[in-house]
Amino acid sequence: MAAFEGKLRVQGEQDPPISVEIDLDGERMRIHAGEVEIGDWSLDELRISAMTDGFHVRFAGEEMILNVEDDGRFALDLGLKTAPPPLRRRMAALLRERSTAPHDDLN
Repeated sequence: MAAFEGKLRVQGEQDPPISVEIDLDGERMRIHAGEVEIGDWSLDELRISAMTDGFHVRFAGEEMILNVEDDGRFALDLGLKTAPPPLRRRMAALLRERSTAPHDDLN
């Protein structure tokens, strides 16, 4: 499971963003603010778009915006194929790092 730190705000709300932890396991996204669970969704339930102001997450008629500290890795772990140019460059750099990293062969 991959864990990410970030800020969450609800689209259209004036409240300041809240600090959250986002857990991804390939099939689900879980968001917590401290001990409070904000949500636990199947990734199939969500529509996620990388925009210049963060990741827009849409579900059940609602929309929240996540600003994730490690946005390149977050986008890759989500399997996103499109993103604004600065994020695409970070994603490409991470992919290059992964492809040149030594593999841990135990055999």
